[in-house]
Amino acid sequence: MKPKVMSGAFVTLEPRDTYGVGDIVLARVKGNIYLHLIKAVQGGRYQIGNNRGGINGWTRTIYGKAVKVENP
Repeated sequence: MKPKVMSGAFVTLEPRDTYGVGDIVLARVKGNIYLHLIKAVQGGRYQIGNNRGGINGWTRTIYGKAVKVENP
């Protein structure tokens, strides 16, 4: 499966008050920074993973939503 955001892409982020399942976000999970999908929302926590079924974990720290992706 091809990634939605390719390596070397220019990504424009926008901070939001709320985020939902399917949003591509820049988030900190267990000390690592990921540009990944929100897979689930539970209270004020977000489960972060990729579009191939991988899950990185839960977080409350999201820096912004990808609003524009320019793949190379």
